Amino acid sequence: MLRKMNELRTRIDAIDDQILDLLNRRAEVVIEVGRAKAGQSRDFYVPSREQAIYERLTASNPGPFPTEAIRKVFREVISASLSLEQPMKVAFFGPSGTFTHAAAMKQFGFSAQLVSQKGIPGVFDEVLRGRANYGVVPVENSTEGAVSHTLDMFMESDLQINAEILLEISHYLLSRTGRIEDVRRIVSHSQPFAQCRKWLEEHLPDIPLIDVGSTAMAAQMAAEDETAAAIASEMAASLYDLKIVKERIEDNPNNFTRFLVIGNNTPDPSGRDKTSIMFSIKDQPGILYRMLEPFSKRGINLSKIESRPLKKKAWEYIFFLDMDGHIRDGNVHDAVEELREYCQFLKVLGSYPSAR
Repeated sequence: MLRKMNELRTRIDAIDDQILDLLNRRAEVVIEVGRAKAGQSRDFYVPSREQAIYERLTASNPGPFPTEAIRKVFREVISASLSLEQPMKVAFFGPSGTFTHAAAMKQFGFSAQLVSQKGIPGVFDEVLRGRANYGVVPVENSTEGAVSHTLDMFMESDLQINAEILLEISHYLLSRTGRIEDVRRIVSHSQPFAQCRKWLEEHLPDIPLIDVGSTAMAAQMAAEDETAAAIASEMAASLYDLKIVKERIEDNPNNFTRFLVIGNNTPDPSGRDKTSIMFSIKDQPGILYRMLEPFSKRGINLSKIESRPLKKKAWEYIFFLDMDGHIRDGNVHDAVEELREYCQFLKVLGSYPSAR
């Protein structure tokens, strides 16, 4: 048995050496690609190209290596490769340990330089001023709806949406002791409180809830007070040396948050894209019907419609609309231009690959 194990480990070592050799050969090609892009002033981060790589590899995987692990492995390969072309700096709504931090790592990998910001406006400002290449911000949750601060920032900013990230959200009750009987108060962000409302009412109905700026801040507070528990991510438990009191306490097991990657350019079409716009319409009879008609008659699927009050004038609204397709597609472009005729203003926020 020992001899057989040694033979198998020797074979694994040989395969690992081959993988290492192939990674370095891939890196050499990536460096050449970087030089070619520099000569053409092209973006070094291309979300559509990454998506195509993931889809091709997962579709052609014969096994037994698990298909769901392929994206994670190649996420880090691509992340390290991008760092060879140019150091990638990404701002995110922090601090470390938030779900936005997890989304940024999922999209950009460990080789990117992830820089936390205290608020969503700070993320926009870092990208706008060129101190970060990209930013990651939350935009909506499948249970609680839109993140209004992000939508409001698009009213003031000309940054473009470059990609979207879907992250499954699981909430953990964390404390220093790990014992539910020690909990005297619970701290978290307002969104996790809303997403765990039923569980909290059933299991800890008399414990006060304290709203703080982020789940990571809550974890940090729990780490300093053994009578406090935080609702945060599993990653926050390891970052702040906390124990799990109860895992997966969210009321809806299908709980996802959508995040946006913001940058200065619009990605090229990938073949499966989404376009986001914002607009304000002229108030007149039948305007809501005419607002949707350009998309209906062209067979364009609308995946989201959200409204926000126009702060400069009472009872007027800004609409946010997501549709399938890229703004360079003829029918999408024509529908948007037809809608523009009924608008006081209209802005295309970006066209980008749809998250799977």
